[in-house]
This record gives sequence, structure tokens and C-alpha cells, in this order.
Amino acid sequence: MRHRLEFAVVWCITRVLGALPREVARTVGAGVGAFAYAVLKRLRMVGVRNLEMAFPEWSEERREHTLRGVYRNLGYLLAEFAQMSSYTPDVARSLIRYEGLENYLAARGKGKGVLVLTGHLGAWELSSFHHSLMGFPMGMVIRRLDNPLVDEFVNRIRCLHGNKVLHKDDFARGLIAAMRHGETVGILMDTNMTPPQGVFVPFFGRMAATASGMARVALKTGAAVVPGFLLWSEDEGRYVLRFGERIELENTGDSERDAIANTANFTKVIESYIREYPDQWLWMHRRWKTRPAGEEGLY
Repeated sequence: MRHRLEFAVVWCITRVLGALPREVARTVGAGVGAFAYAVLKRLRMVGVRNLEMAFPEWSEERREHTLRGVYRNLGYLLAEFAQMSSYTPDVARSLIRYEGLENYLAARGKGKGVLVLTGHLGAWELSSFHHSLMGFPMGMVIRRLDNPLVDEFVNRIRCLHGNKVLHKDDFARGLIAAMRHGETVGILMDTNMTPPQGVFVPFFGRMAATASGMARVALKTGAAVVPGFLLWSEDEGRYVLRFGERIELENTGDSERDAIANTANFTKVIESYIREYPDQWLWMHRRWKTRPAGEEGLY
């Protein structure tokens, strides 16, 4: 019964926002985000704590302003998700422009598969959807949602134009197979992990347990690793899907050392994008929850 009620709420919100004009839906979404900022105190405090650790030089007012921007961005993302199933290629082109598409195409042209390094920054749900709508379907490594009805509903929208879902609990073989077929898979690599899947690498000056699977698969298959983020440009009033240059892998022959070194490099790239767009990253996630042995918790 709980699953059905949750699904009903999600379905209704999606249908209502999807039926509104896009700008109205985004305004409503921003209002939902502002409401969430006000009432979800525990998540807000996690965001404040994370910003204190990442930007100790910032004033309290700047951190608050940034965190409010995060909730506004999440509201925008909610509206975009509700609207995107109705987008046509022409509509999408008017809302989103590519930057660095040649980097992705060059990596794909190598024929060994492309791993898109991404994270919970900007409009991550819309990014893979737009890329598939433009004729570049891809796989997505995601965690199953707790509610199977909502999980099926969300995945159906994600995959309308040829995208595929690889669940985190069984993705390894599928990911390697995708690379051997020259396919593209996006991996959100900015969440807290636990050993043995997670290795500790620097992130905003603190060691953070980070998934090393992308580095291991890239080394095993020779797949290209390319950063990709869909970011809101306030100046342009639209999103920009940015693909960075291919990241060169460190390959000394020591598999464990190389996995850690490349994971650290990938994390450094993600950090650089977050520093450029701090009000578009998911600061409410307890990114530094897992600590090295003997170290006290940070939350």
C-alpha cells in the first residue's frame, strides 16, 4: 500500500508539472525546492556541514545562498524530468546546446567504448535523456529505487529514446560487455561508498570513499573516459551539455595502484566542475560519511 501511495504521488506531480508550460513548471519546481529547504532541516544541516568542509573560507551567508541555489536547481530538475518525455529534438535543441561534443565523438570513434564521468551536478537526469534524443543512446549505472513501482516509472521515461539502465548491484559484467561493443555508459561517481568497492581519494581536501569501478573497467577494456555534465547557464537561460577532453589513464601495470590513482584523478575532475558550479551540486549527500579506519565521523 505504501508503494502504491508513493507511486500515486510521484505520478500526480509528474503529470501536473508535465502539463504546465515549461517556464511555469520550472517556477513551481523552484517553489517546491524552496519549501524543501525550509522544512527538511536534517538535510539542510548536512548541506551546511559539507559546505563548511569544502569551502571553509566562505562566509555563512555565501554558504546559505549556495545551498538555496541547490534546492532551486533540484526544483528545476524536477520540472524538467516531468516535461522531458514530451521533448522533440527541435525543442531540446532550443533548450540545450552542446559544448565539446567533438570530445565525445572522438572518444567514441576509437571503438573501445566510452565511459562518461559524471555526477549529481546540474541536470543529470536530463543529460542522458537529451543525448539519446540527439541520436546517442547510452547506458546509465544507477541504484534501484526503493519503491519498485516508482523505479519502473522513472526508468521508462529515462529509456524512451534507447537508453539502457545498468543497476549498481549487477552492473559489472554488463558494463564490460558494453565497452567491448563500443557503447557509451554514464557513471555518477560522486557518492559515498564503502570498502571494498570504495577507495579513499582526496575530495575538497578530505579523503572520501569513492567507487573505483570506472577506473578498473577503463584499464581492463581500454575504454575512453570523458567528463560530461549538463549545467545551467544563467547568462544564456538554457542548459549546456559539456563534454571535456578525454582523461588519460595512468597504467603502470600495478592494477591496484593504478585504480586508486585514476579514481583520484577522476574525482579531481569532478571537483573542478563543482567548484565552477557549486550551487548545482547535491551538497545534502553525506559524501564523507565513510571514514578511514580509526578516524572519527564527520557528521
